[in-house]
Amino acid sequence: MGTLKQSLVYWCYQQYWTPREMCAVAKELGCASIEVIDPEHWPLLKEFGLTCALAGSHGFIRGLNNPAYHEECLTMLRQRIEQCAAFEFPNVITFTGSREDFPDDIGQHNCVRALREIADFAEEKGVTLCLEMLNSRVDVAMKGHPGYMGDHMDWCIEVIEKVGSPRVKVLFDIYHVQIMDGDVIARMRQYKDYIGHVHTAGVPGRFELHGKQEINYPVVMEALAELGYDGYVGQEFFLTRETREFALEALRKAVDICAV
Repeated sequence: MGTLKQSLVYWCYQQYWTPREMCAVAKELGCASIEVIDPEHWPLLKEFGLTCALAGSHGFIRGLNNPAYHEECLTMLRQRIEQCAAFEFPNVITFTGSREDFPDDIGQHNCVRALREIADFAEEKGVTLCLEMLNSRVDVAMKGHPGYMGDHMDWCIEVIEKVGSPRVKVLFDIYHVQIMDGDVIARMRQYKDYIGHVHTAGVPGRFELHGKQEINYPVVMEALAELGYDGYVGQEFFLTRETREFALEALRKAVDICAV
């Protein structure tokens, strides 16, 4: 498997396998985790000797940039942090939310305020919050998020630096970073101390890691490993052929590509 720990992102593949079947697939492929899967299935992960590398929380539309949603978001984050601590799972995802009418600086201030409010609790429980950058350019459902505020890596890193907690990091989604900012390896090197989790997918299309997309994943993964990254790499892509057989084939290839 190499030095990088790998994970399957549940929502991308749930149409092909039941949770129990996906656990078996993860074990077959040598993956250590199934992530963004409902806590009701976490005992099943434990049964298979798997972790949930990244737990879901609030949504990406109503996020931390709007104080009107702080109570809602922070309540969910506290619940997930508590649950992850009980299961000894490492990370919880969080989002900036849609831009709405907030200027960048005000939205950033609101995100920092919310994350500072919950950072001590995350530190106490030993769970890391991972703020995800999403692309706002692609206007296709779940391939892009027009209007999302945290749509550049530098902006998200500024939030994390201002929060100043070792338990608040960035979710470095290679697909989204490539679309919005490029320079993926340079940005990995620049922000290596802030990366809490990594996601993959091909560009364009958010499809599998085949040879007809523009990211050189073997080289990117080698660079990530050379940085000493010790978190998880989550396979989070759509499929060009939506069959169970192809899903397994595509995941096997992706896991092999990322096994450095």
